[in-house]
Amino acid sequence: MEESAINVLKRAVVLDQERRFDQAIVCYEQGIGLLLKAIKGFTDNVKKERYRTKINEYMGRAEKLKQAMIKLKNAEKFNKVIQIEEDSIGHNYSTIFGDLLDITLTEVEIDDPYIRSNHQIINFIRFCALLHKSDANVRKIILNTSCENDENKQSQQKQAFSAISNNLLQNNIELVVSYSKTLHDREIRFNNGWIVKIGRGLDYFKNVPKFSLGFYDYDLRPCHETTINIFHAKHVKGADG
Repeated sequence: MEESAINVLKRAVVLDQERRFDQAIVCYEQGIGLLLKAIKGFTDNVKKERYRTKINEYMGRAEKLKQAMIKLKNAEKFNKVIQIEEDSIGHNYSTIFGDLLDITLTEVEIDDPYIRSNHQIINFIRFCALLHKSDANVRKIILNTSCENDENKQSQQKQAFSAISNNLLQNNIELVVSYSKTLHDREIRFNNGWIVKIGRGLDYFKNVPKFSLGFYDYDLRPCHETTINIFHAKHVKGADG
């Protein structure tokens, strides 16, 4: 029974990695049930405790997947519009994007032609940090942006992205940057299906004096007026499913 449990749980992990989450949940539950029965006959307490730890890990993963699937099934009815008013506060990236970053998320693609100047690149870093710290398992970030016109600034921009890429790789995240001369619209696509359209992209925070609360805490930083539209790919006409 122990071997059967291990095989079923290995299958669950593979299905999970292949994003076949409904099937993965079934295998997690079956494997956990088999393993619980198997450890009843164990006399080795160390081995029994090791398996109990793994069971708790698998149970936690299965429960989070269930919650993500419930959210996905309700996504067809979800369409949220956030209107950020001029000089309003309380709109940090965690507040805007936090609910979208579930454990099924592994890849994010950003279309934003204005991640060029220093403060815009810092905003991008803050967004990457949010992805890394969340419950999501982001392994790839794709940024589609535009180049600075000035050669010196263009060099600085590319050096900055190179440094960011190296740092992200240390955290097992790949950064792919491409440049376009025609990119205009600003949109963020998450491979768990969520799509976010932002009028000003990630650059909706105002500059503030260095020795002010909003300089360090973006939740206290005044914002430019912009509209954010959050919806799921299921809303897009012709989308699969």
